[in-house]
Amino acid sequence: MDYETLYKDYSALEKSLKDKLKTLNKLQKSIAKEMESGDVLRALSDTASLDQVSAETEAVVDQAHTLLAGFDAHQYLESGLFAQQLLEMCSLKGVDVIGTFPVFEMFPFTVRIDVENLEVYLDRKKVSCLRSEALVDLIKTGQEKLYKASFNATQFANELAVAYDLASMKQGKGSSNDIYLTTLYKFLVPMSRSRKEYDQQSFAFDIARLFDTEAVEIKGGRSYQFGPSRNSNKCLRILDRSGREHFLATIRFY
Repeated sequence: MDYETLYKDYSALEKSLKDKLKTLNKLQKSIAKEMESGDVLRALSDTASLDQVSAETEAVVDQAHTLLAGFDAHQYLESGLFAQQLLEMCSLKGVDVIGTFPVFEMFPFTVRIDVENLEVYLDRKKVSCLRSEALVDLIKTGQEKLYKASFNATQFANELAVAYDLASMKQGKGSSNDIYLTTLYKFLVPMSRSRKEYDQQSFAFDIARLFDTEAVEIKGGRSYQFGPSRNSNKCLRILDRSGREHFLATIRFY
C-alpha cells in the first residue's frame, strides 16, 4: 500500500471519528444542562445514547489503529514507490529535482531518505514526513522563503573577492586568474564547524543569487566573471530565478 491510499482510507475514518466526537460533545453538554435543571429522565436517556456513541467511537478508533498498524512503511520506502511519488509531485508542483534514491537535490536543499529509521532529512534537519505531497510543499515553502530573504549582493561579492585574493596568494597565482568556487568556499568558511551552519549548498544558493544580480562593482573598481569547467566535480549546480540550470565552476576578479 502506498501512503496516498493509506491517507484516503484514514480520511474516511477520520470523518466518521469527527462526527462521533461531535455527537459525544453535544450529548455531554445536554446531560450537563439536564442535570443542572433536574431533568433526570432525559439525562438518563442521553447517558444511554452517550454509551452507545462511545462504543461506536471506540470501534472507529480500533479500525484506524488497525489500518495504520497494517501499513508497511519500510516496504513503501524500499520499493521505490515513495521516491516515484516524490518525483511525480515535484513535477506537478514545479519543483526542480535531481538525484536518485535515497538522496535528491531540490536546489538548494538536499533530501535524504533514511529507510532503516523511517525518517526523511531536509539538509541536516529531520522531518517526520512520509507523504510526498507534504514534503514537496515543505520544500517549496522553504525555497520561496529563501528567495524572499534579503540579499546584499555587493557585500557578498566583496567578501568573495577577499577570499579570491587570499586563495591567489596561497596558490602563488597572479591577479585575474580563474579560481574554483569550491576553493573559495573553504577560504570563506575555514572552520569545519562553521560549515555546518553555512554548507556548500547554502554557498551555492548565494552564488545563484549573485549570478542573478546585475554585476556589482567591487572595491578598487574590479569586476568579476564566472566560468565553467570540464571537471563536473568542481561545478556548482545552480538554478536562476527562471528555473534554468547552470553549472558554474570558477570565478575571476579583474
